[in-house]
Amino acid sequence: MSDDPRQSNVAASGAMPALTTSARLDTESIGIIAGWGDFPIVVARSVRSLGYKVVGQGIKHHVDPLMRELCDEYQELGLAKIGSAIRFFKRHGVTHATMAGKVHKIRLFNKLAFLKHLPDFEGLKTFFPHFVSKSKDKRDDTLLSAVVTTFEKNGITFAPATHFAPELLIKDEFRAGGSLSKSQRLDIEFGWQLAKEMGRLDVGQTVVVKGQAVLAVEAIEGTDECIERAGKLCPQGGFTVVKVAKPQQDSRFDVPTIGVGTLKSIKQAGGSVLAVEAGNTILIDEPEVQRFADQHGIKVIASADGTARRTARAA
Repeated sequence: MSDDPRQSNVAASGAMPALTTSARLDTESIGIIAGWGDFPIVVARSVRSLGYKVVGQGIKHHVDPLMRELCDEYQELGLAKIGSAIRFFKRHGVTHATMAGKVHKIRLFNKLAFLKHLPDFEGLKTFFPHFVSKSKDKRDDTLLSAVVTTFEKNGITFAPATHFAPELLIKDEFRAGGSLSKSQRLDIEFGWQLAKEMGRLDVGQTVVVKGQAVLAVEAIEGTDECIERAGKLCPQGGFTVVKVAKPQQDSRFDVPTIGVGTLKSIKQAGGSVLAVEAGNTILIDEPEVQRFADQHGIKVIASADGTARRTARAA
């Protein structure tokens, strides 16, 4: 088992069919827009293993430097440099692309964020209506859909990253960390319904609960900060984290992702359980997640519908 979290070795699963050498896209190159985390690294390796040329664009202040080494062509760019991104892909023959990795949207609300992430003309056309008009929202799905639409108008079609690495989708039978108590099973089922509703509203995908009481709901800050806030509000610990896909999930740019980093956040905050949606959640480095959960007694369960009746694998 590798100690490198970028080396993924997870079981095959999920809703998206695997791409094989006998079912190739009609292209030599796949474009990757890479955000924060290990997921873009795993996707780049998978795309290379399928025999495609990798044309990568890393988002500044987000992307892992290793991404450059895995790409045949590469550049880094600001969040709103959409015109530059389109020209780079077209220059290198990209007609199919994918997004992988988190974008820290909260940085868009920092002071002078507009100057730090100065948009080009295409970026202005894409984002200006949403940040100026009071009638248009700035929800994740709205902004990312606008980005995808702009690329498609320029002949670049986006596919889900899991289309290139379907083995990353967590399976329903995944269990780690020990057996669930009755109260933890109830918390999972309670939190699941809340998380689905928050997802439907495009607020967030994670809720933290204990004793069927809500401790924290994810919003713009992201999952790790949501877990940290729950820990501060519940210093006795022992809470449950539930992370699900949105009912209207657009997997081209938004798939829930967990890894060892998620479990470390839960451990540090004092949490005990992580429940995720099977077939709709990306699991980075399954062996390491299994090992960490078992070692630290953090119970992890993947469920297709929020029920948690089956016993988790004993540590």
